[in-house]
Amino acid sequence: MSQPPLAQRLNSLITSDQAVSDLRSYFGTGLLDETAPFTGRRFEHLAGGGDRQAVANTVTADDLIAVQTLSVRIPARVAVDLLEGDLGVRMSKLLSRVRFDIDMAEAEAADLDEGSPAHTAWRVLRDQSGIGWVTAGKLLARKRPRLLPVYDQVVRCVLGRPKSFWLDLHGALRADNRALHRELMALRQSADLPATVSVLRVCDVVLWMHHRKDHQQRGCSGT
Repeated sequence: MSQPPLAQRLNSLITSDQAVSDLRSYFGTGLLDETAPFTGRRFEHLAGGGDRQAVANTVTADDLIAVQTLSVRIPARVAVDLLEGDLGVRMSKLLSRVRFDIDMAEAEAADLDEGSPAHTAWRVLRDQSGIGWVTAGKLLARKRPRLLPVYDQVVRCVLGRPKSFWLDLHGALRADNRALHRELMALRQSADLPATVSVLRVCDVVLWMHHRKDHQQRGCSGT
């Protein structure tokens, strides 16, 4: 059975010679020079993580700081509403219906498609003033790092602007008996990263590191 186009594209990038060194540079593993690792290395793990059971269904101040490590910021009005207002209550109800203990490759398409609690939570966040689709996705990736991916303009560009990234990535990870998922786990091990770094985060970092300089310098629209 042939792989979906997205799976082929992802496989070519994560098996490149550059993937391991990019991961080590980003997370600061095995660096022999004075190069500083990226602040985003703390995104999943800051304050114990956004998906730990005690806070998995609540947006916390730690989550709001964590997304700043990925160069986005929650506007103050929205942040207060998430921490103390009706928006936070609404998000908690939605998050309580989104599993935090499975990888995307283990989920069903119904867990990710339009109308699912995860997609509804993303839409609610996206529609807040000053948020948008990138920041909404990063906050949800903080709360569900194994299930929901970080997704921004750089990753969208390098992948050729897929129509439905969550579902397309889900299909790619499950194709060929989850071959891509296994490749990402092997890549994580080769880069000496702990198993607590999610497979989705490994994928995101490889893609982002591969294309970030070209994207910034040329303002490109896709590959």
